[in-house]
Amino acid sequence: MKYLANVTTLRYSSDKCAGCGRCVEVCPQGVFVMQDKRAMVTDKDLCMECGACAKNCDFGALSVDAGVGCAAAIITGLLTGSEPSCGCGDSSPGCC
Repeated sequence: MKYLANVTTLRYSSDKCAGCGRCVEVCPQGVFVMQDKRAMVTDKDLCMECGACAKNCDFGALSVDAGVGCAAAIITGLLTGSEPSCGCGDSSPGCC
């Protein structure tokens, strides 16, 4: 399931990647694949900002502001049956 385009806080530094593959193992959305002994991002917009990849990367190649942004708002809306709201108001850039 894709969320909103170009709003995820996921950051990946391929030069820091050691090729351990933990991000591929722990990502529930299939954001990563292994290619040429390094992780590669398949589609950044698949990221739901859960933070599993960053928490399991011992090399600092990944970071994400877990539980923030529009992806979290959409998940909360789906779980509660309400409209997505990230709580940032209509004036904030990038707000859902």
